[in-house]
Amino acid sequence: MDANSRVIVSNQTGPHEDLARRVARALTHPLRKPVAEHTRAAFAAAQAWLADQHKPLILDSGCGVGLSTRELARRFPDHALIGVDRSESRLSREHGELPANARLVRADLVDFWRLALDAGWRPERHYLLYPNPYPKAAHLKLRWQGHPVLPALLGLGGRLELRSNWRLYAEEFALALGQATGITAEVAAYRPDGEAYLTPFERKYHLSGQALWRLVAELPHDPGLMPRP
Repeated sequence: MDANSRVIVSNQTGPHEDLARRVARALTHPLRKPVAEHTRAAFAAAQAWLADQHKPLILDSGCGVGLSTRELARRFPDHALIGVDRSESRLSREHGELPANARLVRADLVDFWRLALDAGWRPERHYLLYPNPYPKAAHLKLRWQGHPVLPALLGLGGRLELRSNWRLYAEEFALALGQATGITAEVAAYRPDGEAYLTPFERKYHLSGQALWRLVAELPHDPGLMPRP
């Protein structure tokens, strides 16, 4: 992967005008999407592995090829790292042996987060590193801040850290987080100088001269955020 990444182009000039309505709906309307059986099985295996670790959990959601999960496992040797991605192709790429305190899981995050919330998981840290920004205004509902699963994501709690090369994405997420929880989270510029890149995207964007943005929020464990049928 070279360092020639294009800057995100969007037909939005500010936070989406429909964001507040979508967040309000997510907080009041149950998400009725059935949980896929492959994710249910993957979650059960991950839960069994986690029980054997006897360590605090760190989630790496949308981990891609798993380099971030490996690096986080190195940085936090006294924690259990679970990286989740829906792509078998990305997860199967060869990047060396996983540390003993790390596991990669192929699963749909919309289902995985709901299962984790129902199972009482309480990640100490939760990373969302460079999620697909879906920059077209028509695709707000595909961004995590505009998706019905947002209450499950936030309800898991812990130190949530989101990174993006699109400032507006992080700002929208901060607005949604504030509306859902009352917690204010600042969006700040981030430079990974002096530490290892967490993802190939972070490396590419930084070396291409793009600004990187980070949001960090300390969230309580709150399963009640997710409306039930």
